Amino acid sequence: MSRTTFFEGGEGDVYIIFQVEVLDATTKEQLCFLDKVDPHSTIGDIKSLFYKSYPQWYPARQALRLDTRGKSLRDDEVLQNLPVGTTATMYFKDLGPQLGWTTVFFAEYIGVLLTYLVFFFRVPYIYSHTYALTSSPHPVVKLACVCHTFHYVKRLMETIFVHRFSHGTMPLRTIVKNCAYYWGFSAWLAYYINHPLYTPPSYGELQVKYALFTFAMCEVGNLSIHMSLSNLRTEGFRVRRFPTPTKNPFTWLFFFVSCPNYTYEVGAWLSFTVMTQCLPVAIYTLFGFIQMTIWAKVKHRAYIREFKDYPTVRMAIIPLIL
Repeated sequence: MSRTTFFEGGEGDVYIIFQVEVLDATTKEQLCFLDKVDPHSTIGDIKSLFYKSYPQWYPARQALRLDTRGKSLRDDEVLQNLPVGTTATMYFKDLGPQLGWTTVFFAEYIGVLLTYLVFFFRVPYIYSHTYALTSSPHPVVKLACVCHTFHYVKRLMETIFVHRFSHGTMPLRTIVKNCAYYWGFSAWLAYYINHPLYTPPSYGELQVKYALFTFAMCEVGNLSIHMSLSNLRTEGFRVRRFPTPTKNPFTWLFFFVSCPNYTYEVGAWLSFTVMTQCLPVAIYTLFGFIQMTIWAKVKHRAYIREFKDYPTVRMAIIPLIL
């Protein structure tokens, strides 16, 4: 039988005190019973209380649900706003070891950088010993290395100085999978671009120059969007407004798409594909475009749900099309 507890606040106000029962999502065994929980407590607060009883499950590892197969509750959800009685039953699932987003991006980007450079500097036993430790005769190979290195150094700098991350984390097993994907593709691209038998683009220097210019513009545009998004929020505060164009011309793409950072990212990789005229780069660009389109559509739908005045002319990633 549930028990409701009340206490009086100032000027005769009466507050209901909640009780929270935490069960194992698999065995239904009671793990913890929290008495006298403030109704204004968030799920994050409850995770912190649960952590005191089970130090091996720090808050980032915890998933709390109202149903064993339901959606995990967000840390910012308030207890009294949930569809529960004064005795709330929640189901716990261990998400496994977690790492913060900064660590995630550093692991992915540094690995990609080093993997590419291993092939560029012709480390022995990768190619035939005849070509070991020799430089490519084609200038585009060196240019491709500069562009690839710049792209990921830029990402690392953005991770340190531009991006503002939430307190979210990523499971360790997912990080391993992501690193395998990024590092593996980096090795595949680098193997062919730096291969001793690599042939330069069909239209020669003209093709490379136009592609380089487009690549540089897309990189500046991508950085501009990231800075604009960073200015929308301050640490520890979630800003309830959608991004809009600024005086910076590279942000004017916000007039037409919800996620221009992805638009510029795809543009940079398309330019890199044209510059190198390499099939593995084209395949990587295609896969990246598919994934970024999925992310952009999710963000686009979230903007539409949250903001009633959201511009109807905007698409997710490609102006007027997608």
